[in-house]
Amino acid sequence: MPVARVSQDVQIAYETFGNPRDPALLLVMGFGAQMIAWHGDLCRLLADRGRYVIRYDNRDCGLSSRWDQYPVDLGAFIAAVSSGDFPAAQKMIPYTLSDMAADGINLLMALEIDQSHVVGASMGGMIAQRMAIEHPSRVLTLTSMMSSTGEPGVGQSTPQAQQVLFAPRPADRDGYIAAAERDLVWASRRYADVGALRELAAAGYDRAYYPAGIARQLGAMILDGSRAEDLAKLQVPTLVIHGLDDTLIEPSGGERTAKLIPGARLMLVPDMGHDRPRHLWDDLVTAITNHRPAQN
Repeated sequence: MPVARVSQDVQIAYETFGNPRDPALLLVMGFGAQMIAWHGDLCRLLADRGRYVIRYDNRDCGLSSRWDQYPVDLGAFIAAVSSGDFPAAQKMIPYTLSDMAADGINLLMALEIDQSHVVGASMGGMIAQRMAIEHPSRVLTLTSMMSSTGEPGVGQSTPQAQQVLFAPRPADRDGYIAAAERDLVWASRRYADVGALRELAAAGYDRAYYPAGIARQLGAMILDGSRAEDLAKLQVPTLVIHGLDDTLIEPSGGERTAKLIPGARLMLVPDMGHDRPRHLWDDLVTAITNHRPAQN
């Protein structure tokens, strides 16, 4: 697995698919998820449609750099945020969502890629939004998938989904894999696939089981706050994709994102939850690869 040093303190593990001469497509994964959550077959489909696909592990996840020297008491962090003590909360988290966005941009630079299409899912959508906001010359197009704006009134989780999100998984391999079934709470109802969830959990556990990074990623996501003002000024061509079955980030998050970004196109997908069911790959791949900058 290739690893690129993208800054003095950060190494990013990545994998590529397709022809390097094709336009680059950077895939940004979400909270606590390794790059393999972008299924290899989906990456190959995107590459077959003329994209040089790059998937990577965010910092504090998978095989990328870890921040073990900054343990986070998640309960104390949530208590600080809930009480409005943001200075205390910020002291607990060693990096920001902007830092995570810079990792992806710096990975492109390490690969000698000047510009890329960027697709982010869930927290990855928030990171991708930050890339477009803070590094617009590097982003050919933005696709924000199953994500939100950081505003408290939109894109919230249902109580059931939130309970599953914050419930720790067993540390042993068998228990961890069995617990993947909990993710059905936010999956596509029509195409829910327990076998696929368990397969991904097993692959992730064997590749890089690392629950310690979750609290730091969560903190960076929460402390990023609202991106609404910046999104309203964004000039990067944007596609927003959201599943109507999503209970982890409800569709209002995608609707609000598309409403804020000038000229953004909204694609609400029936029968899709907070996942990417194989049955919908062709529609998703077509939408993503047809999303291009406007011709001058």
